Amino acid sequence: MSDAFSQMLPFGVLLAVALISYYATRVIVLPFINKMVQKSLVQWDDQLIAHKVLDRATHLLPAVIFAFGLPLVLAADHELFGLLTRLNNIYFILAGFLVFDALLNAGMDIYRANPARQQLPIRGLVQAVKLIVFLLCFILILAQLANRSPLFFISGLGAVTAILLLIFKDSILGLVAGVQITTMDLVRQGDWIEMPKHGADGDVIDVSLTTVRVQNWDKTISTIPAYELVSSSFRNWRGMSESGGRRIMRAIPIDINTIRFIDEALLEQLKSIRLLRPYLEEKVREIEEHNRQHISADELEVLANGRRLTNIGTFRAYCIAYLRQHPGIHQEMTFLIRQLAPTAEGLPLQIYVFTNDTAWGAYESIQADIFDHLFAVLPEFGLRPFQAPAGRDLQGLSRPLKATLPVPAKMLTSTRGFKGEQGTTPNPSREA
Repeated sequence: MSDAFSQMLPFGVLLAVALISYYATRVIVLPFINKMVQKSLVQWDDQLIAHKVLDRATHLLPAVIFAFGLPLVLAADHELFGLLTRLNNIYFILAGFLVFDALLNAGMDIYRANPARQQLPIRGLVQAVKLIVFLLCFILILAQLANRSPLFFISGLGAVTAILLLIFKDSILGLVAGVQITTMDLVRQGDWIEMPKHGADGDVIDVSLTTVRVQNWDKTISTIPAYELVSSSFRNWRGMSESGGRRIMRAIPIDINTIRFIDEALLEQLKSIRLLRPYLEEKVREIEEHNRQHISADELEVLANGRRLTNIGTFRAYCIAYLRQHPGIHQEMTFLIRQLAPTAEGLPLQIYVFTNDTAWGAYESIQADIFDHLFAVLPEFGLRPFQAPAGRDLQGLSRPLKATLPVPAKMLTSTRGFKGEQGTTPNPSREA
């Protein structure tokens, strides 16, 4: 009995030393380090405390003391030596993985503390590294439990590869996609993307190993597999946001029946428009000079001869002048006012410009303000926008049509019969 006690006494002392070192570290050393971190001027050490890196690292100290002290208190051939060694190794592996996990989380936050790096999708890459390290730790733990070499389990993975591929299909695809998303910078947190296949249209709020979460404009959340962003097409509006301009591409359909040459009366009316005055003065002088050199006075009596101003061309010039002085239009980006091919709905006059504010609300306000004005000013040029006839238009057409239609003789007879000379209603059977 005394021999057994004397053999186990050193082991008890070793266990007590390991436990005391653990609690002493947590009670004395850890609070002291926390106070020092709070007083420091740098910010990265705050992340280490926030993610409990040092708190988890305290579990490593007793494992190290136990690993070095166990051969001193127990013989290598003792029946408990192998079991205690393997259990201590498992404890050390678990504690090491927890410390590594906390370090990765802290490192990710430290990296993203810089505003220029906040949008980079490194979370998926960090999760991929965690997954690989977890699998390695899992194999090491199995090796300790079975008392075999880790190579035995690694070599046996070939037999269960198909099962692993089936179980971890999304993770493997997400791992590859996460690396591609990060290296090619396809998507960042905060990007506005459109992916109709998955009903996504909004801001990216999270990019993880297997999924990308998008908050749509109606505040719903769409979850997209990460590998879909690599294998399928989607639209990322980041380029628009970074360029500082957002495109307006909308056409005004002009009623072709209202397009004509400008006569003297309309010309004098248009000269009163301040934005048009420089254009009209220069254009009239240019046209008169051209006609004087190439067209005789008799030929100018025919409208088709010579050059003349048209109301549609002058309106296009007005659109250019109006948008050039508009405070909401980006003057350094593409600026086009052009005619498209005529259609059954008239002649489209397309406005193709960029606003200098990419925010959705401001963009819609600028666009509405521009087209409010252009539609309202069209009559000044003798132009009308095309609009398909509606119920009220057809009702107005029916009135003159009814007035010109002849009344059938039978209807006139029946009407006279219906209203007799005495104002009485005739008997239908008698009329018959």
